[in-house]
Amino acid sequence: MTFADLSLCAPLQKAVQQAGYTQPTPIQEQAIPVVLSGRDVFGCAQTGTGKTAAFALPILNRLHAEGPQRGGPRVLILAPTRELAIQIDESFRAYGAGIKARTVVLLGGISIRPQIERIRRGVDIVIATPGRLLDVIDHRALRLDNVHTFVLDEADRMLDMGFLPSIKQVVKLIPTERHTLFFSATLPKEIRSLANSILTDPVHIAVTPENTTTEMVDQRLYYVERDRKRALLAHLVKEDLEGSILVFTRTKRGADRVTKDLMSAGLRVAAIHGDKSQMARQRALQDFKSGKTRVLVATDIAARGIDIAELPYVVNYDVPESPETYVHRIGRTGRAGRAGVALTIATPEDRNPLRDIEKLIKMRIPTVRDHPFEG
Repeated sequence: MTFADLSLCAPLQKAVQQAGYTQPTPIQEQAIPVVLSGRDVFGCAQTGTGKTAAFALPILNRLHAEGPQRGGPRVLILAPTRELAIQIDESFRAYGAGIKARTVVLLGGISIRPQIERIRRGVDIVIATPGRLLDVIDHRALRLDNVHTFVLDEADRMLDMGFLPSIKQVVKLIPTERHTLFFSATLPKEIRSLANSILTDPVHIAVTPENTTTEMVDQRLYYVERDRKRALLAHLVKEDLEGSILVFTRTKRGADRVTKDLMSAGLRVAAIHGDKSQMARQRALQDFKSGKTRVLVATDIAARGIDIAELPYVVNYDVPESPETYVHRIGRTGRAGRAGVALTIATPEDRNPLRDIEKLIKMRIPTVRDHPFEG
């Protein structure tokens, strides 16, 4: 199948060609016809599968068919993090360059006033994090009465971040007669319950087996005593790894400490976490994407939504607290058919969470022996 077979309007076909797309990814091939038909979608797909285009293209196709309208936004898209919301906004603007669809992205961490001014000039598509969306509504600057399409992206991370009450509040503010698209990388019981409460007779689409890691990722495990973790990381980054590296820490303080250590070792490093301003986060991410910064140190929440096509390495400086988080982390590499490597630095105290991870991914993570900091 090619994009020409998907019944998209001419401006979108042109945008797809300009983006260099020829064949849709599995999620796009399955989801686009369903969304065009008006059916609700319950999609299980990780970031990096082409999920954004799978809902953006058919949504833009509908807006093009409807033509310009007044009366507030027709599309609402909720994302868990600022980075993901910005990424979705960029995709809609790129694909919709030939379509008169007005977009606003609503994010915390920056002034609310320009966002409200943008809404007052007229908007068709609202892309928002839940907290800022409700702030704007509290300012009486936005009504959701005319929303006909609602997208909940990365729903599992929404629950992890405690956004469930906010989501339920938003759902009460949009029409019950609507088109709903629901995406999650994992499908625990709470996600299924949420999906059942907001979807009507959905088509289920899964593009990877639930809770499995991609076969394109080469996973490696390094055991080390806690006081030698920093030295091992610096050695790996300087001696063993070539190219861009995304390093995960559990805490914001840990991210800052690791960044300081690597900078002291003469490396080009930046950190991205919730205490950084939105401008600083965007600058750090842009420098990383462009290659100006070689290492990006991030917490899990900040890293959600980071979409870098060619990222060769992910390093788990801290073993994550949940197995699902491990799957999300290593899914940052090995994307779009490319190979990737995920390294995990573990202490003897991490054996129990590692067993849980291996149980989830149904494989043993190979342990690297005889490294300089072993024992």
